[in-house]
Amino acid sequence: MPSIDFILPHWLYWGGLIVFPLVAMVMARRRRSPGYSVPIAYMILFTGGLLGLHRLYLRNMWGLIFLPIFFSILVFNAQGREAREVVSETANAVSSAQRIVDRLEPKVAGADDKIAGLEADLAEAEEGSFAQIRAEKELEKAQEAKVTDAERLDGARADLEAAGPALENARAARQQWSDFAFYALMLLCALIAIDAVLIPGMVRKAQARADAEPTRTDPAAAALEHIEHEEEKKDHDHIGTGWTGAIDRMSYFCGEFVSYWAVIAVFAYYFEVVARYVFNSPTIWVHEGMFLMFGMQYLIAGAYAALTDAHVKVDVFYAEWSPLRKAVVDLFTSIFFFIFAGTLLVTGWIFAMDATVVNEISFSEWTIAYWPFKWAIVVGAVLLILQGIAKLARDVDIVRQNLQAG
Repeated sequence: MPSIDFILPHWLYWGGLIVFPLVAMVMARRRRSPGYSVPIAYMILFTGGLLGLHRLYLRNMWGLIFLPIFFSILVFNAQGREAREVVSETANAVSSAQRIVDRLEPKVAGADDKIAGLEADLAEAEEGSFAQIRAEKELEKAQEAKVTDAERLDGARADLEAAGPALENARAARQQWSDFAFYALMLLCALIAIDAVLIPGMVRKAQARADAEPTRTDPAAAALEHIEHEEEKKDHDHIGTGWTGAIDRMSYFCGEFVSYWAVIAVFAYYFEVVARYVFNSPTIWVHEGMFLMFGMQYLIAGAYAALTDAHVKVDVFYAEWSPLRKAVVDLFTSIFFFIFAGTLLVTGWIFAMDATVVNEISFSEWTIAYWPFKWAIVVGAVLLILQGIAKLARDVDIVRQNLQAG
């Protein structure tokens, strides 16, 4: 099975974070026309073709053929990983036995000469002297070492003789599983290539079948569309008029913009799963890029959450209060809000400037610059402060109107 050495270029990462949400926002605002789409079918083919999702999108049950082939690749690769562990263990055993043989063969071969020399020294030593005692001990030690080394050498040779064929068998098994996975992948690629040519025709057939079917209202789809419409209406109800409305619209736009980054994460982690479990090529940049992206999303969407009142809070009493009482309490608590947002802005500015000056980059092989992510702290803090100012102005206006009415 071939490996994937692809590392996402930095320009493509940043370009995707900017261009994809803009395109998605434009498409979301277009009038939805019923039916199947050739561009969408090709997009699904590109992103989920290994699973046959493009055929399932077109309600073509032949797409189910892709699933067992894909899962067979996962099984073959799992077996290949186990075989790789066996190869590693067997190779270590062969290497260890070979080191013992290389070290002990010269030692055992020269043991007889060493013993002969020690026997000569013992014969020349004076009877009862310390030299004789030392020579006797050295001779005894050499004889014992010869026996021990010979036994270890024989054992290492036996291990080497047994491990050699086992290593070849393990390598053959690993190659076999790799070949199975490769052939299954080539089969999937061939099916995808064929479908790339057939998709326009499949879309026309799927559309013809859909047009021939009687018009029916799907209760689940209708309920989902109603919920989406209500949620969107609730968000738009928070947008005011005048200069505060301009801030609200900016917060709403930024929140909607970064929300589409979650879709990018789906594609990125899909690539990671395929690279890891199909090609045995796990990446570093997917995880790093996504958690950095989600960090920016969290910061930039803070103003949107403040606009739509989506921040987590305990409002057991607050929810039942009148608009005037809520405004008064919000005016008091806004002190703490601006302390937090101001601290976030100042701290983020320091972090961003330091990272920009030294051109801070990640320590991974991706080596992406960190300073744009640090500037996202500043952008998020500015948006949050502006939204806080708009909220403060509305609270002041509510209190003023109630005082004039009273």
